[in-house]
Amino acid sequence: MLWLKALHLIFMVTWFAGLFYLPRLFVYHAMSSDAISIERFKVMERKLYFGIMTPGMVATWIFGLWMLHSYAWELYSGGGWLHAKLTLLVLLVVYHVFCGVWLLDFQHDRNRHSHVYYRWMNEVPVLFLLGIVILAVVKPF
Repeated sequence: MLWLKALHLIFMVTWFAGLFYLPRLFVYHAMSSDAISIERFKVMERKLYFGIMTPGMVATWIFGLWMLHSYAWELYSGGGWLHAKLTLLVLLVVYHVFCGVWLLDFQHDRNRHSHVYYRWMNEVPVLFLLGIVILAVVKPF
């Protein structure tokens, strides 16, 4: 089971690396005005989202659900922390999908937000990370 946990954590770190970096790319993309930079950001964003973030998310869920099925549900189902963590994870997937929508907007040159908006959105994964890690490690309830 330690291998499952290790793989779960590795892919979680991969997923979060993308969640931290993609909105930052959106900040720079929203501030760009020259065609060369805009096209470069489109390539970087697409590769990050589809090549790193989404596979990281899928693998995180696969190994997490595998652990849940193997042993965690029996051990921890009585605690509300697991339900809270799973709720945060579902909301994190929603945020991931929003990143995909913003990516498509940029890909089709129809961005509707300023760089300030993406600066704020860049902080959202930090809140999720704090909540998820505290729930998983401290198990406060």
